Amino acid sequence: MSVEKPSGSLAPVDWQQRKWSRADAKHLLWRTQFGASAEQIARTHTDGSAKSLERLFSLQPESTAFVAADELLRRAAMDTDSPASLKAWWLHRLFHSANPLPEKMALFWHNHFATSIAKVRSASAMAAQNDLCRREALGSFRRLLHGMTQDGAMLVWLDGNANRRRHANENFAREIMELFALGEGHYSEKDIKEAARAFTGWHVREGQFWFNRDQHDFGIKTVFGKMGDFDGSAVVDLCLAQKACPRFLATKLLRAFVLPQPAEAIVAAVAARVRAHDFAMGEVLRELLASELFHSDEARGALIKSPIELALGALRALEGQPNLRAVHAVTTLLGQDIFQPPTVKGWEGGRLWITSASLLQRANFAATLTGSNQLGAINAPEISARKTDTTPAQIVAHYTDLLLARPPAPETRQRLESYAAASTGETAERIRGLLHLIMAMPEFQLM
Repeated sequence: MSVEKPSGSLAPVDWQQRKWSRADAKHLLWRTQFGASAEQIARTHTDGSAKSLERLFSLQPESTAFVAADELLRRAAMDTDSPASLKAWWLHRLFHSANPLPEKMALFWHNHFATSIAKVRSASAMAAQNDLCRREALGSFRRLLHGMTQDGAMLVWLDGNANRRRHANENFAREIMELFALGEGHYSEKDIKEAARAFTGWHVREGQFWFNRDQHDFGIKTVFGKMGDFDGSAVVDLCLAQKACPRFLATKLLRAFVLPQPAEAIVAAVAARVRAHDFAMGEVLRELLASELFHSDEARGALIKSPIELALGALRALEGQPNLRAVHAVTTLLGQDIFQPPTVKGWEGGRLWITSASLLQRANFAATLTGSNQLGAINAPEISARKTDTTPAQIVAHYTDLLLARPPAPETRQRLESYAAASTGETAERIRGLLHLIMAMPEFQLM
């Protein structure tokens, strides 16, 4: 099936007319992985947009060391059934995988299908759901939504076993429509009641989906004005056919990767791409990341970093080796505990990441990262310390470019240069102090 190319602000940037810059490379990396090192930015700048996007969307081979650590951490989580071990396993993948975009999209879908181990109480069930998110991270939302309705962790999370023929439980059907496929206001209470009947008997046994025929309502249901002997799969297809579904996904995708408050016209345009690609979300995202909209001035530094983006991004930029348990403690303190979202709505993010308390805690994170090895040793100050001919202005330029989405205001840059010139002691310690100042700036919270 041929798909018509996007137009308007979703049209691809003409890089023959506009020069691909280091800032463009950094912007792409920050939105598609968790931070970027100077080396990664330089490579992406050299490669250009097309080659860099191809690398992001192509499955890269993992290193032997990564595979060994991944297997060890996952086995530890399964053997102990420990939430802490499971979280360490995924943090390792988020930071070390050679395929950062699928991992970032897996986190996106984890938030979309927010499920908590606090209720599921099974590391293996949560890992299986995580595998599904990763498998379809850049694949088909159609397959992903169908898969989630038969996912063991999801069925436990939304009380699937309580949904029985004579007493249909509306919880599962309501969350599918409200949180997973359509959003509020795009279904009626009758739609919920009838869809709940379609999901009766969709139970979980020994951690796996089990169709309990004795508890399924085989009667005629009416959902979205259509009548039939619908089961859960048919209801999912009916949801996907609604006009609200691609708009719902488009809004979430734009807010996660481009702009916090996209205009209605932009949402409609991306929704049309979702429908045109029949919910192949990787194709939609690829077009979005190549678009004039994504590379516009409006989109630069427009998003507030989530706690995981903040912590892992800083460690990657400063060439750190994270202490996974310590990093998890920090991201949890800042409001993002993976495998344990706060509600069925997940983390709402955006401006809600920042409060007076969390901003102070983010500054404390910067102090800990630059002042000790508690979160993981960082190498960048030691590397810079060997460059004896580097001036304060060059040091400031290097680290503000590495750590900030936009160049600092002239007066801010001047204050940073004055600090770099006036501070005493070992070069590495002076640079650590400078890094602390930069990372304590409000601008550091943006990407």
